[in-house]
Amino acid sequence: MISPESKPETRLKGIGVSPGIAIGPAERLGKTLEEPEHLYIDAAQVAGEKARFSLALIATREQILELQEQISATEGENHSAIFDAHLLILEDASVLNEVLRVTETKLKSIEWAYYTVVKRYIDSLRKIADPYLRERAVDIEDVAKRVLKNLRWTVETADGSRSLQPNTRVLLAHDLTPSDTVSLDRKRVLGFATEIGSPTSHTAIMARSLSIPAVVALHEFPDDFSAGDVVLIDGYHGLVILNPDSATLAEYQSLAEREKSVLTDLEPLKHQETLTADQKKIILSANIEFIEELGGVSEQGAEGVGLYRTEFFYLSRIDLRTEENQTANYRTVAEATAPHGVIIRTVDIGGDKLCPELFENPEPNPFLGWRGIRLSLDEADDFRIQLRAILRASAFGKVRLMFPFISTLEELQGARTQLELAKEELRLIGVSFDEKIEVGAMIEIPSAVMIADHLAREVDFFSIGTNDLVQYTTAVDRVNDRVAHLYQPYHPAVIALIRETVEAAHRNGIWCGICGEVASDIVMAPIWVGLGIDELSVGAAQLLRTRRAISRLDSTVCREMTDRLRTCGTSDAVRGQCLEMAAKSYPELLI
Repeated sequence: MISPESKPETRLKGIGVSPGIAIGPAERLGKTLEEPEHLYIDAAQVAGEKARFSLALIATREQILELQEQISATEGENHSAIFDAHLLILEDASVLNEVLRVTETKLKSIEWAYYTVVKRYIDSLRKIADPYLRERAVDIEDVAKRVLKNLRWTVETADGSRSLQPNTRVLLAHDLTPSDTVSLDRKRVLGFATEIGSPTSHTAIMARSLSIPAVVALHEFPDDFSAGDVVLIDGYHGLVILNPDSATLAEYQSLAEREKSVLTDLEPLKHQETLTADQKKIILSANIEFIEELGGVSEQGAEGVGLYRTEFFYLSRIDLRTEENQTANYRTVAEATAPHGVIIRTVDIGGDKLCPELFENPEPNPFLGWRGIRLSLDEADDFRIQLRAILRASAFGKVRLMFPFISTLEELQGARTQLELAKEELRLIGVSFDEKIEVGAMIEIPSAVMIADHLAREVDFFSIGTNDLVQYTTAVDRVNDRVAHLYQPYHPAVIALIRETVEAAHRNGIWCGICGEVASDIVMAPIWVGLGIDELSVGAAQLLRTRRAISRLDSTVCREMTDRLRTCGTSDAVRGQCLEMAAKSYPELLI
């Protein structure tokens, strides 16, 4: 048992984005670059400073290449591609020459010169309106921290990375950079908490996929909290407890043991069908973004992939977007998910996912701008490349195709026209594909719900994207931590829109699923069962919990509850009804 420190217990409230309990000593990462000591040198020391700088750059390059190779081997090339940009930043001649000039002319240490030059670049980028360019400041800072750490090799041993101490730790940070996130040692990171962030941020999604307890949007850690102090992460309730006292430690360690017991109890559910207590079947599939996630999907007993996000082709190197590369990737997923199949969503670029060559000029409101199917229809040649690749992969397994961000009937019809053109192009060159490939529409905009009957006549299925549906219904930016508390999936209006979507699908003889993050919220499971949802696509880590919850629910009882929700006027009232039923049906899952 970990002993509490003499410091008083402090509780911080944030947003729980990945369930679980973590208790351990803290490893704290600073917000920004730390300014090195302002040291003067004499002219005779300049050559030595240059030599130190050269060695630090060489060491940094080797570390980045090693990390890139490691990530490529474990997570795939798509995860590792970001380090190509880090190498370009490291070797930028204009930066390096200016650093050397500052050292020579002002006779300052190479650390201070490098910090001064790089800091100016970072500050300039952070003032630019374009979100993509602002993000490049994060990459420059990431590389700079690595270089500065290597410059201290003469006084301390370091590998140049921001890896944790040899013992297991809980990570506290203002935010996590790309390098920080992908290089986390999963054997040593018990959990993490950040001062900023949201439930749908990249960091949060990764935490859930790795089953690492995490809390975000804490705003600010106390100044007197030190590395090595005991910290407790409660990913269920969004709590971070600094220096927990003996009573708190005992309480949470008991909860951790209970959680471990529940996970053991869920093991027999792997590879079973997902049936309600009265034997109503619901398809339980998984969301993925990279093919490297397929192992976990299969291990947890998913019935295929219900959402395969394909944005990484456009958010990484241009050469990855070729028809051949996409076909090979989609074929791998199709073959791996047999006999269940995969739903491949066409690219959903825009909003917070910006492709540099497509978004040279910033939009004043990107979430309401050029994104999803709007972009695809405007970039028809690239769109058909992806459509042909998906079609070609359909010859090797059960593949369904889905269009994102549909707001009008004309958009859906336009997308289907492009699909027919892609089919004809393949027929002309004798390439086989599934001529009867199923086509679906994502319902994630209120206008789509209002014309759902019309849309349903054009497709074989609906999949409700709740991440955006909640955002557009409640007028809450889902990646803005200032208003994150207003992002309410339980909002009565959101539930009403989901209800109408499901009913419209069934009126028109097609099935309807949910692929947003709330699909794995087991407190909401009674709503999904009561509304007659046909499929849920969840994160792999939540598959068994979701299967157990559904197995304890009677569809008739749940339907009666969802009818009562029509009278609820607040999110709390809706959640209260759900929580009451969940507590009666599967209390062991509610930690």
